[in-house]
Amino acid sequence: MRYRRLSYRYETVVGSSHTWALGHLWPNDRLHLLVHARWRPDADTYETSTAVEIVVDLAGVDEDDFEVQLFEDVLVVEGRRQLPACPERAMYHTAGIRQGPFRVELPLPAPVDAERVEARYDRGLLRVTLPKRAEAP
Repeated sequence: MRYRRLSYRYETVVGSSHTWALGHLWPNDRLHLLVHARWRPDADTYETSTAVEIVVDLAGVDEDDFEVQLFEDVLVVEGRRQLPACPERAMYHTAGIRQGPFRVELPLPAPVDAERVEARYDRGLLRVTLPKRAEAP
C-alpha cells in the first residue's frame, strides 16, 4: 500500500477533449459511449467524536496493488485487482467478481489531522483512521 498526503482540496478536472456518455453520435448513427473501465469498491465512512473512520472492501487485492491519497477534503483509494485466470477450456457460469482498475473517492465529513493518520490492511479490508483536527479554543 502506498500512501500520499496532498495539501490541497480534491477536484475532478475534465479536459476539453473529454467525451460524455450519450454525448455524440458517430457519422454512421451509432451511439458513442464513453465507459470508464474502473469499478468502485464498497466502502463505509463513519464519524466518532474524535475521528473519521473509513473501511474499504479490497478482497483479493495485494497490498502493493493500491494507493491511498489523502486530500484536505477527500480520501482516494485506487489500484487494480487482478484475479488468477481460469484454467484453459473452463466455462464461466457466473462472473460477478469485479477486477481491473478501481477507484473510490470518499468525502471527509470533518477536517482531519493528516499527521496522525493510521491505515491497516488485514484480510482484504483497508481500515483508515483519520483523527479529527483539534479545534482552536
